[in-house]
Amino acid sequence: MMNIAKDHKVNEQIRVRQIRLIGAEGEQVGIIDTRDAMGMAREAGLDLVMVSPQAVPPVCRLLDYGRFRYEQQQNEKENRKRARAQEVKAIKFRVKIDDHDFNTKTGHVRRFLEEGHKVKVTIMFRGRERTHPELGERILTRVAETLADIGAPESMPSMMGMDMNMIMAPKAAPAPRRDRAEDEGVAVSAPASPAAAPEPTATV
Repeated sequence: MMNIAKDHKVNEQIRVRQIRLIGAEGEQVGIIDTRDAMGMAREAGLDLVMVSPQAVPPVCRLLDYGRFRYEQQQNEKENRKRARAQEVKAIKFRVKIDDHDFNTKTGHVRRFLEEGHKVKVTIMFRGRERTHPELGERILTRVAETLADIGAPESMPSMMGMDMNMIMAPKAAPAPRRDRAEDEGVAVSAPASPAAAPEPTATV
């Protein structure tokens, strides 16, 4: 449907003498008196909506305004939902992190990736720890390897102030690959299962 501005005029709000009319099916009716267009709208049980007020003469269209507004609101709701789904979550790790905390935090990252979010994984350095950035890189590499079945780093780790950051993005490829393997009769038990994925692949 044609994109219509929120501040459009409808029916009696249209005060110009003539308009360029577009029919309900998108056909060009031509330039006619606004009064005649109003009559056509009433006969069709539709509304006359101004879709291009800056044109000369203004362009109006016949449509069900109530239905249009409902569909527009549903689209806006869906867009907001998609925007929330695409927001970047954040999880922070310490350089000196034990295996239990590592597995817990990595589990949070996995959950966010499964929900379709990107995740900013941050290594927080304290004092002299900053002189050993390789320790932070080692943890980020461990996170990436642990979650390789569901996500992948968007870029190399980078320092910002006292923190080292890496963005993990979800990847949707594993499911189709498993489906293809099953279709071809190939055993699918060989790859690591999601339950086994959180096992750390290296020690810090």
